[in-house]
Amino acid sequence: MPDHPPDGHTEILFIGNATMLIRYGSLTLLTDPNFLHRGSYAYLGNGLASRRLTEPAIGVHELPPDVDAVLLSHLHGDHWDRIARRGLDRSLPVITTPHASRRLQGLHGFSRAVGLRTWQSQTIVGDRSQARVTALPGRHGPAFAHALLPPVMGSLLELGPLGAPPVLRLYITGDTVLFPGIEEIARRCPDVHLAVLHLGGTTLPGGLLVTMDARQGAELVRTVRPRRLLPVHYEEYGVMRSPLSDFLAAADRGGFAPDVVRCGRGERVLVGPAADEVTRTPSRAQ
Repeated sequence: MPDHPPDGHTEILFIGNATMLIRYGSLTLLTDPNFLHRGSYAYLGNGLASRRLTEPAIGVHELPPDVDAVLLSHLHGDHWDRIARRGLDRSLPVITTPHASRRLQGLHGFSRAVGLRTWQSQTIVGDRSQARVTALPGRHGPAFAHALLPPVMGSLLELGPLGAPPVLRLYITGDTVLFPGIEEIARRCPDVHLAVLHLGGTTLPGGLLVTMDARQGAELVRTVRPRRLLPVHYEEYGVMRSPLSDFLAAADRGGFAPDVVRCGRGERVLVGPAADEVTRTPSRAQ
């Protein structure tokens, strides 16, 4: 079993797309499990599919044995795929939207899938650590496309010792575009330490933008004002039209380039309390 990060620190391994392993204290969380191989197709519903252009850094069977829960933003084939469905333990808790939890329980046998409505919370407790997950507003495309796309949630992940204030507040945007709910997040969550941005500018036929491109990502940063930001969910599938370089250029123009945390696929970052320090750590065996 891999060592856990130093006291008070959080380690994030970026596996690819929106898939991360987040380790704090005795807790290990997996986000949006996508283990499809390069060249495989992710099914997006309503007859839509997209080919994966990259390889995940590790496979589902290389995950550490101590994963405590899965945090799933929504039920799309590039966030919960057939490899994850077959390879993950069906007794594993999954924290997700009500829509996804019903399908995971009813069709796939994940009996401990929990659906959170917006602003509801669920706490995961370890030996000496806890992670409080609060569902935040998200919208997977413009309002008129509601019938075509599954409900999505952002997440506020508050990590800390048992019975103590959190040491890290992590905002994972989920596959959202800009909409008034982002301003509500800024009002109700004024002290975000690290924001994980789902970018890529995913564009469906007809030019329908369903995830943030570089411009929208920069606007979210200006609205929420996180201390640090970690871009993910880019250049993975053919439907993603906004490369990371566009966002980095927008960050440079916006004056927040020093706050961007660079973490490539297969790399790890070690995040100090309140994201006061973020460093890359060498890759090591799972």
